[in-house]
Amino acid sequence: MAELTALRQDWEAIEAEETRLLQRMTVQESLRQWLMLQSAFEPQLQATDALFAEERRAALGELQARLARLAEWQKRYGTTLSVGQGSAAAAE
Repeated sequence: MAELTALRQDWEAIEAEETRLLQRMTVQESLRQWLMLQSAFEPQLQATDALFAEERRAALGELQARLARLAEWQKRYGTTLSVGQGSAAAAE
C-alpha cells in the first residue's frame, strides 16, 4: 500500500510540473504543439471520423462557445490573462 501512496504522490508532483510548464507556454508554442499533435494523429482521426463525428461536433461547439465568452470578456475588460493568472477573475 505504501508503494501506491508513493506513486500517487509522485504523480501529483508530475501533474504540478506539467501545469507549471503549460502555464509558461506562449500562444505560439501552444499552437505549434497542437499542430504537431494534429499531424501525428490525423490518420487516426480520419479513420475514426464516422464513429466520433457527433462528439467532435459537440466539442467544437463547446470550444466555439468558450471562445465567444473569452472574446466577450476581453471586450468588457480590455485585457488578457495567461493561463493560471487570475483564474478567479476570468471566471466572472
